[in-house]
Amino acid sequence: MKRKIINGLKYWGQLLLLPVYWLSFLVPENKNIWVFGSTFGRRFADNPRYFYLYVSQHSAYQSDKLAQRVDAWKKEGHEWKADEDCLTIRAVWISHNKEIVSFLQSNGYEAYYYHSLKGIWMALRAGVYLFDNYSKDINFWQSGRALKVNMWHGIPLKKIQADNRFDLFRHPKNSWDKFKCFPRNLSDEKPSHYVLTTSEFMRPIFSSAFRTEHVLVSGYPRNDRLISDVLENVLPELEENELKKITSFRERDSRGKMVYYMPTFRDSEKKFFDVMQLESFQQFLKENHILFCVKLHPKSKLNAQFKELQGEAIQVIDKDADPYTFLEEADVLVTDYSSIYFDFLLTDKSVVFFDYDLEEYLSDTREMYFDYEAFTPGMKAKNQEELEEALKEAVCHQKVTDMTENEKYQEIKRNVFDETQNAASPRMVQDIKDILKIR
Repeated sequence: MKRKIINGLKYWGQLLLLPVYWLSFLVPENKNIWVFGSTFGRRFADNPRYFYLYVSQHSAYQSDKLAQRVDAWKKEGHEWKADEDCLTIRAVWISHNKEIVSFLQSNGYEAYYYHSLKGIWMALRAGVYLFDNYSKDINFWQSGRALKVNMWHGIPLKKIQADNRFDLFRHPKNSWDKFKCFPRNLSDEKPSHYVLTTSEFMRPIFSSAFRTEHVLVSGYPRNDRLISDVLENVLPELEENELKKITSFRERDSRGKMVYYMPTFRDSEKKFFDVMQLESFQQFLKENHILFCVKLHPKSKLNAQFKELQGEAIQVIDKDADPYTFLEEADVLVTDYSSIYFDFLLTDKSVVFFDYDLEEYLSDTREMYFDYEAFTPGMKAKNQEELEEALKEAVCHQKVTDMTENEKYQEIKRNVFDETQNAASPRMVQDIKDILKIR
């Protein structure tokens, strides 16, 4: 009860910050300061992370320490190229997590805590806000004059935002619900914001979901590591340790394959434990030289339950880690309705859809933009036996590991991605700078 009261006071107390927001319009913005944030300021992840790394590594504002890192990375033979469009940009990460700030600063990147004097000043002066949920990922109350670009966190299979009729914030049932949603909706998406997608095919979906005509088709920077070599990833200790476990597994077993399980967040995900006999599944994994890496959605309530499965053949990656650090390591992806499978299409490796709760999910949780069967190019499994058979096909027999000749797989990839060979980050820089010129 006490926590509920405190959360309620915080929620409605936001309204006291409205004067700060109005005053932020009086502070002249600097179009060369671009601030980045992710997941309500809690994580260093997704599209903002990789775009921030790219811009920082190509900017004239980089610190001596970062310049040395970039030089060392180039000498290793990576395909780094100068990008003149980035030279004048000052990339700054703003976080609500002091550990993230410390980590980035220790690696030569510019980052500040959102309530620090430097963090507040940068948030007020920034000409561009780049985030993957809402501008509150950085600091909505200081964002008045900035160009806001929502880089989002997925290519949707399931309906999102205004298109999702189950979303009570965007579709309140009555006047009282509408009143309760008011503080939150202040900082949610607006028609003046820009939103990022990956193809002209996806443009009308994003336009409808975010109620805006301002849709950028630049591609997703988080996929740049999958298809190019334009930036160096910088790993927090948590991710580095998880990667070492995968490397160690492969060193122990030359036949070893990493299967990456990424379920989406929903109430019925707990049914995983009803359809799986985990002791026999562990044995199956060992016999078939598989490391089953589980990465839950950050909102999942099953983290503790899955952590209990950690063992020789199952690795449970922290749910707040960035999933794209591990996606490039995967030999096969197992998911259900998570949009990460679209990104994985860029690898031409096989996907298995473990959709044990499909009917319940569609009726109670989400509708989809596309016919599920037609738009999911991979084997389907509704129970443990079917999952094991699918993994045998994908990993052991290797009949579907290379999907370059699979017509359905390639057609969906062409629809979802306008560009499958070249990095998105350089295009994104150009697109934002073009917008800034006309504002």
